[in-house]
Amino acid sequence: MLNAKIKQIGNSVGIIIPKDIAKGMSLKPETEVVVEIKKKSNVLRELFGALPKLKDIDLKEVRKDLGSK
Repeated sequence: MLNAKIKQIGNSVGIIIPKDIAKGMSLKPETEVVVEIKKKSNVLRELFGALPKLKDIDLKEVRKDLGSK
C-alpha cells in the first residue's frame, strides 16, 4: 500500500509514485495500473479505540512486568 498526497498537475490532479516503488514494481510511463482510492480520515479518529482502555489495564501487573515495586 502506498500513502500519497494528491498534487496539482496542470489542470488535473495526480499521485506521484516514488522512484524506488516504481522501480521495484517495474512501472514505466504509460503502464496501466489499478488504483483503489480511499480518502484518509482523521488520524485521531482511526486510532481511537485501537489502544486498550486504561480501566482495563492492571497497573500493578504492568509495574511487575517492568521490574518496579
